[in-house]
Amino acid sequence: MDELPSSQTLAAQSSSPEPEPRATSLDLGGIPPIAVFSAHFKDEEEAKVRGTLRQHGAPLTADVSKAKVFIGKVGSKRRAAFELRSRKLTVEEVVESKRPGSSVEADEPPSKRRKLSGSAGKPITVPDEGSTTEEETAGGPETEDELLVLKGDTSETSPVKLERAALITPPVFENHSTDDIIWVIRVDWLDDCVSAGHLLPLGERLVYKGRVQERPRPSEPKYKSIKAVFSNPPKAASQTVLAARPHTEQDILERAKSDVSATEPKSSYQRHRTGGHGSRRFEGRSFASRAQKAGNFASQTAHLLQQSTSEYESEDNDIPPLPDWVKKGIKYACQRFTPANGPNEDFIEQLKKIRTARTLIDDEIGVRAYSTIIASIAAYPHKLTHPREIALLPGCDEKTAVLFVEWKNTGKIQAVEDFENDEAMKVLREFYNIWGVGAKTARNFYYNNHWTELDDIIEFGWSDLDRVQQIGLKYYDEFLVPIPRAEVEQIAEVARQHAVKLRDERITVTIVGGYRRGKQASGDVDMIVSHPQLEATAGLIKDIVESLEDAEWITHTLTLSLNNTNRGQNTLQFRTTKASGAGYDTLDKALVVWQDPRWPTREQDLAANSKAKNPNIHRRVDIIIAPWRTVGCAVMGWSGGTTFQRDLRRYAKHIKGWKFDSSGIRSRSTGEVVQLEGPNGVNGTPEDAERKVFEGLGLEYIPPEYRVTN
Repeated sequence: MDELPSSQTLAAQSSSPEPEPRATSLDLGGIPPIAVFSAHFKDEEEAKVRGTLRQHGAPLTADVSKAKVFIGKVGSKRRAAFELRSRKLTVEEVVESKRPGSSVEADEPPSKRRKLSGSAGKPITVPDEGSTTEEETAGGPETEDELLVLKGDTSETSPVKLERAALITPPVFENHSTDDIIWVIRVDWLDDCVSAGHLLPLGERLVYKGRVQERPRPSEPKYKSIKAVFSNPPKAASQTVLAARPHTEQDILERAKSDVSATEPKSSYQRHRTGGHGSRRFEGRSFASRAQKAGNFASQTAHLLQQSTSEYESEDNDIPPLPDWVKKGIKYACQRFTPANGPNEDFIEQLKKIRTARTLIDDEIGVRAYSTIIASIAAYPHKLTHPREIALLPGCDEKTAVLFVEWKNTGKIQAVEDFENDEAMKVLREFYNIWGVGAKTARNFYYNNHWTELDDIIEFGWSDLDRVQQIGLKYYDEFLVPIPRAEVEQIAEVARQHAVKLRDERITVTIVGGYRRGKQASGDVDMIVSHPQLEATAGLIKDIVESLEDAEWITHTLTLSLNNTNRGQNTLQFRTTKASGAGYDTLDKALVVWQDPRWPTREQDLAANSKAKNPNIHRRVDIIIAPWRTVGCAVMGWSGGTTFQRDLRRYAKHIKGWKFDSSGIRSRSTGEVVQLEGPNGVNGTPEDAERKVFEGLGLEYIPPEYRVTN
């Protein structure tokens, strides 16, 4: 008999007729109410999981106030806690202790097996500390009594049954008479249960177990959820029917107000450890909240729910045809084309401001979430007209749609208004714009040192700044002036001329960063320098910087890294040390301050005063050296927007099993170098090498001007 496909593989078969379900004895009717975490599911996977649960009688629920079991693609306790917290569940982790009643001797090893007395089946493991082995999972209960215990149904079992229950695998979901317990389990537990045909122990599939301190207010099913409104096509309804529903808008408004006020998110802040969710000092600020303020949220939602059907009931006025990447649920930005200045740039600019707020308050998860949302909307080729469109985009959800409704109806987003008018945020933004100062340092300046102006830093903290920060303050205003494309090209050409003098004409200089993505003005200049001969790039960065300093093009050298030369210009090891370089410091590079040493009256000025000041503006320049055999990885790694680059690394990891960085690619399983460009590099240009990397990764080539995911 054919095996029933697992819930994780069914999505791949969605285009073909579904096979008839195999008859099975699996009965999930006795487990507690179960809900599904939708995160990380692709295509139709979530729907298939729900269908499998229903098929086997599981008490599936969408009401978080009732659910006791949550199933999904959750791999860590931290993620499980985040998913529960985002559903307004206050939960304390339950740490399991050794179960009493086992007759296994204390000095027996954990893997010791004991045959169940009176059972005619396979021996059942008595695990130590409640653990479950792979062999146990494949075995399962042998009798109906054992199945009752596994379901947690011991209320009517005899003393004999209870005594036997103490010897077998622990109950899947134990009964707790007083405690409200929640289990978060991986979806592969369901797959294994379906394959085995009976309920199996949780074992290592149990990601998180917690005791509920507080649940959200029970939902009222007679009202549609926001997600249902955004995700499902609007049903046609005549104006006569709408008119016959008195007080509907008021009812929804009042209900929304009461629901939101009753379910205000609880802070998870702990001193010195924010968990990536932002500092406690920003609690209650609209730009730091994961939900809209009650009144605003309610009014916008009510307005959406009360849309006249005349606007959307016609197929001609429905959402435009979805691009393939939306239909397929493609989540990696490196798999889709994202141009600059798309049709939704005005809305994206609002979201970028919220992301900046999340950056400044140390909300790492919020920053990643908004980066994903922005990249997804930026790649969408149509002007957004309906919140349902947003709900269909990978990475977006009903909260994003609510922001869109607010912006569409009012022309602004209150969270953005509050962020721009908040006095603390104004100071933090100014400090964050200092070259070399991150969000954490900016907060330290403001909250710990109580500095509110740049002059405060200069007067009271200058000696405590590192050299990069001192230069960032000295040329603060100049570094904020964008660099036109013509000037970027002129800087790169000067660097090329000096490199050619040091080596030969085979030197290549590729301008990367925002310039290569088509920006008309850049914040700094990034360039990749290479040469077909490996020995030519060893130590080249030091020689270039010295030559440019002698010619007075470089006024300050703030960072000079020879990490790549020191390790033989080899691809970074899969497991590496800090001294080998990582991330930004993978390749040889120099971070310098650049100033054109020429000006029209230079000779006269110097004749009059040997210390005459150069009037030209100072610029930030990064010079990176890449060996030829991996120059394509370097160009690729420095050309995309932030989210494009992040997703490129995620794609290489999860789809190919590789580790990608600017120094090359290694297999995560063997640690060996993956030579997509050949052992000695390509016979062509760095751009040709980059195309080879795209091809080797199994990606369609995306021109740099379509990698604008910032």
